[in-house]
Amino acid sequence: MNELNYVGKSLRRKDGPDKVTGRAVYSEDVKLPNMLIGRILRSPHPHARILGIDTSKASALPGVKAVITVEDTKGIKHGFVETPRYPPDQEVLARGKVVHVGEEIAAVAAVDALTAHQALQLIEVEYEILPAVFDPEKAMDAQAPQIHPSHPKIAEKEPYANIGGKTEGGWGDVAQGFAESDYVREDRFESQLRTHGYLEPHVTLAHWESDKLNIWTSSMGTFIKRAKLAKVLDLPHSSVRVHKTYVGGTFGGKIDLYSHEYCAARLSMLTGRPVRIVASREEIFSAYRHAQPLIVEVKTGVKKDGTIVAQQVRVINNGGAYRGSGVVVIFLAWGFTMAPYRCPNLKYEGYSVYTNHTVRAPQRGHGCPKVRFAIESQLDMIAEELGIDPITIRLRNARHPGEDLPNGDNVHRGGLVECIRMAAEKSDLLSKYGQARKSPQTGRLRRGIGIGVSAYFGGSLIYPNGSGVIVKMNDDGTAVVLTGAIDVGQGAETVIAQIVAEELAIGMDDIKIIASDTDITPQDIGAWISGMTYVTGNAARQAAGNAREKLLQVASEQMKTPVEDLWIEDKAVFNRRDPQQRLSYAQLFTASVATHRGDTIIGEGFWRTMRDEPTHPSLATTKGRWTENYAFSAQVAEVEVDIETGEAKLIKALTVHDCGFPVNPALVKGQVDGQVSMALGHAFMEEVITKNGYTLNPNWLDYRMPTIHNMAESEDADVITEEYRVGQPYRTKEVGEGLISGILAAMANAVYDATGVRLHETPFSPERILNGLKKLEQEKQRVS
Repeated sequence: MNELNYVGKSLRRKDGPDKVTGRAVYSEDVKLPNMLIGRILRSPHPHARILGIDTSKASALPGVKAVITVEDTKGIKHGFVETPRYPPDQEVLARGKVVHVGEEIAAVAAVDALTAHQALQLIEVEYEILPAVFDPEKAMDAQAPQIHPSHPKIAEKEPYANIGGKTEGGWGDVAQGFAESDYVREDRFESQLRTHGYLEPHVTLAHWESDKLNIWTSSMGTFIKRAKLAKVLDLPHSSVRVHKTYVGGTFGGKIDLYSHEYCAARLSMLTGRPVRIVASREEIFSAYRHAQPLIVEVKTGVKKDGTIVAQQVRVINNGGAYRGSGVVVIFLAWGFTMAPYRCPNLKYEGYSVYTNHTVRAPQRGHGCPKVRFAIESQLDMIAEELGIDPITIRLRNARHPGEDLPNGDNVHRGGLVECIRMAAEKSDLLSKYGQARKSPQTGRLRRGIGIGVSAYFGGSLIYPNGSGVIVKMNDDGTAVVLTGAIDVGQGAETVIAQIVAEELAIGMDDIKIIASDTDITPQDIGAWISGMTYVTGNAARQAAGNAREKLLQVASEQMKTPVEDLWIEDKAVFNRRDPQQRLSYAQLFTASVATHRGDTIIGEGFWRTMRDEPTHPSLATTKGRWTENYAFSAQVAEVEVDIETGEAKLIKALTVHDCGFPVNPALVKGQVDGQVSMALGHAFMEEVITKNGYTLNPNWLDYRMPTIHNMAESEDADVITEEYRVGQPYRTKEVGEGLISGILAAMANAVYDATGVRLHETPFSPERILNGLKKLEQEKQRVS
């Protein structure tokens, strides 16, 4: 790694100059001549039958160019998951009834925003109000109002209502495991509803021109957007082009197809003019997709030394009004349970439940923070009951390098044990832990420390399953890289450029990246399964290596020297035996065209994770391989709690993580700090507050997100378990999602260490902490 010139170095971002100078073009910056403004009519009710829609007055309003309802669509459904077991379940506009506040009913295109707004007010909708249900456990009751029929596979076996999907898996004999345990504990944990917090709103510009639909939209993958738009519009993929624009934040919230994207496209097709729809922040809070709030019930049996013998986990997901990614998160919750610790006997079941809330989407970590909060909190409780310190019990159960997992995956060079040891040493956790509860305290502030462990996957088999990259050499020895990878702020273009630069021995400024255009670039997995650096990065390495091989072959012919005697450096090929013998890439390009039938030296690369696996694992049974890359981490939080106000804040965070190797350490550091910030919001600040399906805090003033004033000191350390070698495939691990999880659990454990209050719900609000302190005081008085 020390011999590398570009990989492993904190080089300047390729997109940095555009962003800091304001040259970066986001979807909302794109403006076309004769552009119309689109707006969407949304349901004011959480559950109602639509008896009739009259758009005649809106259509007659001067300046209105088109109005659409579900009757103007092809009736083709879509879904986050589209498999035989879980077919698509949502139409682009409501048909027959609405099932959440804000559901899309109609859309208009007009000459300006005011006219569009007036047109919406002229659309008349007649409703029959239906009973609604918002709590997932109440929705499961057989007598609950039916939002959608339960999945037939579940309905025939279990008496629950409104079940969108179920995941069930495990191994060993759980009953026997609990019988053999010396200590068994059961706990229940709940998490709040949170939004993604992307600063750029949802925006889509569509232009139907010459039988071609051009789309500019804020997304996490241009190819997944093209596929879903083409499907619901009943167009061939070749008739839909999704253009590249910069993206102002996603965090999981811009993957799926949204109705506004369809509406902009359909309205443009009807009018022949560009149509742009921009969601207001109030719409995003009230009607768009948020993360899944999970209920996690955990029963764990251990030996006296803390060795885990058996575990039973039940997860209930408030999935909202359609299936969304709800059936994915209950599958992932199983994986996030399995990966970090050895457990010989496990029973897992997860339910995704329909409620009359907005549809749910992935959010950074996609369930992992909630699962690790539950398991790591309980593990600390078990350790205290057994008189074991938090480090020893984790080391006793942590997976070691080379372990096979029950699903057939392998952790390879997993560095969890080293992560835990290093985190304990760097934070001095064992000397600090318990001090606030052992000795009498003065003043109103209490300091506590806690640890949390997590594991996360890096890439899986989800459409489009693989990535391709093309590297084209130019006459002067520079290169153009064509990649479908989308940079949503994580540094995708920078990482790809570093890999190509390393493989071709050219400078970063010699590389031009053309990205995320479905008509120009090869297909790519997108920025939503934490696999970009591994999957697209290896495709880029392969493409650059293919170009390098062609350069070396031409040089070998021109120099009359075997390829093995040549090396590359600074856009040139040298003879190892005679370093004075040198040919520049520019000379080799010319020679290739002249002697290789016009070959302009184009390298191609393709990569797919788990290349020998035919398909993704079963979301229902967990059978099948999940991933070939597991990233591990141990995180420590130090918090301060004001026992008079109940206010808690994160003072210091330490992240020790095994990301394989960092291609760009500065980008890794940015990912770490960003996740600590999001976890801080999860722990102490954020919550979308709803009542009967209506959002009560639909703006930034009332939804409290961390600002720079809330940030804590954030330190990190890498556990290097892999290496990069030019010309060879590499195995690196994700760093963009998994580090939001252990630190959340660490904050929960630190609050307990500071105050003795064990919290089972997020956020860790002043009210909950004060209530906990009050109960402790009452218990103390009762004992005395």
